Amino acid sequence: MVLQLPGASYWSAIFVLLAVSKGIFYLLISLKHHTMANLKLMVWNMEWMNDLFAGNGLFRPDNEKTQHNSAATIKQRRDALSTVIKELNPDILVVVEGPNITAEWQLFLDTDLPGTWQGHIQASPGMTQCIGVALRKDSGKFATDAIETFDSLQIEAFKEWSMDLEDDGITEVYKFERSPLYIQVKTSDSKIFRLLGLHLKSKLVSSAMEWSRWWESADANRRKIFAQASRIRQEFLDAYLSDPATANIPLVVCGDINDGPGMDTSERKIMGSGIERLMGSVWFPQLTLGNALFDSLKPADQRKLRFDKIATTSFADPIFNGTYHNEWIDHLLYSRNTAAKWILNAAAVKDLSQGPIHKAPYKHSSDHYPIIADIVL
Repeated sequence: MVLQLPGASYWSAIFVLLAVSKGIFYLLISLKHHTMANLKLMVWNMEWMNDLFAGNGLFRPDNEKTQHNSAATIKQRRDALSTVIKELNPDILVVVEGPNITAEWQLFLDTDLPGTWQGHIQASPGMTQCIGVALRKDSGKFATDAIETFDSLQIEAFKEWSMDLEDDGITEVYKFERSPLYIQVKTSDSKIFRLLGLHLKSKLVSSAMEWSRWWESADANRRKIFAQASRIRQEFLDAYLSDPATANIPLVVCGDINDGPGMDTSERKIMGSGIERLMGSVWFPQLTLGNALFDSLKPADQRKLRFDKIATTSFADPIFNGTYHNEWIDHLLYSRNTAAKWILNAAAVKDLSQGPIHKAPYKHSSDHYPIIADIVL
């Protein structure tokens, strides 16, 4: 018996079928990725970035020492900052403690970073630390009209207000020292989300003073942080997440909150934590925000509330020599109003390709670690 093998036309048909199937497979994969907006977000307190500029829209001389760090020159700081950003390669960069005018921020983007960027700084009258954003436009990931800005100076929730914070019958006046950044971003496939950038009151008491006065100042700073967080939650976030006009638009809330989870000694006196107030109430779970850095922890660290792996700054104790604190005070929060989780792979970056971020060539960049995450819409 002779085995009859299929003819050439048979095998040709099989090869054509396989080629077509493979083409369809890759087409489906391509369409799947095309329908998703995948963006890399970087949020970073870039530490007195305004020191780099002369106030006339130009850089200060390269060899000049910076005002807030006499160990570094202007050029050293520019190089260190740009080296970190280039290595992390974000599509969206949110700057805290940025320069106070958009022209200076754009100068840094155009001069020290590769690619084409669109920058924006939220004005904050009288302040030299401002919040800004930049989108890398040559990535092809954004629409032509990628940024819609909302001037927070004109938004009622962010104007000066009065409140009885401690329910003691005493009404006090509060304000945002640094005006929040509020923008809408549109991707190349017309997906949109909004971003609120924050820099709340610092806890730092930098002046030497009698011990009881020091504690009074520390307590006052905590009250201001809690008041600002309460204002954002009550007058902005709850409204945003309830209003039909915005309730379904994804929202990122990020920046230097100057507070971590739990309550320190001063916060126990007012029975309030700024970051926990900002994230929302357990009584209204549909209005709460997720915390992307907390999500990144292993389950065991989450259960035991171990946050050392997501610390975002390290600083020397102002009283006890040789003691350093690692604190988680920069946050990346997100709304839960999407069908699937949309902020993924968050991390506080402490180590880069050439070593720890506090050593060369990154040494003079910042006293905060950058936060990165993926946005998947």
